[in-house]
Amino acid sequence: MAPLNSKHNLLLTLLGTGILAAIFLSETAAGQNCGCDTGNCCSQFGFCGVDNDYCGTGCQSGPCTGSNGISVSDIVTQSFFDGIINQAPATCVGKSFFTRAAFLNALSLFSAFGTVGTTDVSKQEIAAFFAHATHETGFFCNIEENGGASTNDAYCNATYTEYPCAANKKYYGRGPLQLSWNYNYGPAGSFIGFDGLNNPETVATDAVVSFKAALWFWMRNVHPIVTFGQGFGATIQAINGFVECGGKEPDKVANRVQYYTNYCNQLGVAPGDNLSC
Repeated sequence: MAPLNSKHNLLLTLLGTGILAAIFLSETAAGQNCGCDTGNCCSQFGFCGVDNDYCGTGCQSGPCTGSNGISVSDIVTQSFFDGIINQAPATCVGKSFFTRAAFLNALSLFSAFGTVGTTDVSKQEIAAFFAHATHETGFFCNIEENGGASTNDAYCNATYTEYPCAANKKYYGRGPLQLSWNYNYGPAGSFIGFDGLNNPETVATDAVVSFKAALWFWMRNVHPIVTFGQGFGATIQAINGFVECGGKEPDKVANRVQYYTNYCNQLGVAPGDNLSC
């Protein structure tokens, strides 16, 4: 598999897709862990409340608007998960790291994942998440970005002063969606409950944290796109559009689309329109 590219610039993602950019600018510096009381929703950016700003589009957990009662574990069966990871070579480090149990455990923080909208929307979101994870990790073969540990690039953007980079730490891609950059490790760690800036390697050593980090990025940047019905192509744009979309890396885009349509077929749902970016 070719080396994974640096990605996940949260600001560019939101601006590029037109999703709640203004809210990001106003809330990101003051973001909090949710840990909401019963009856409160956790908003897209980690705030607790009960009105539509919290329980509407982008809601991560709690009584989110449009919750359909679907059980993600009934859709992501062991057979479905094994059908992905079993395509990775036996020597892959991820084969003994990524598990369905870790994925389901990670959902405890993100109850809105795959449970908002119609049944078809739920299945499309699940198919999309696993399509991107398949592409990013090579069927869950790789835990870390290929060559990330040896690169001279620490993936540190010093302009994000609220998330200062720790000495001798590198924020290259790790986990199912290859979380990258200090401005993602910092808030992801705060939300999940680990020190993302001082211990970014936790995303590569704790499988539950690894899936939580991927879901943290997904719920903030991709989940609203799915619920808005913008199509799989928009999810590619949100995850790595700056590198791949607009004809820059058509083979990689085609791979993502192929995985997505395959998983949609397995889950018995039409993939929808606007598949490519």
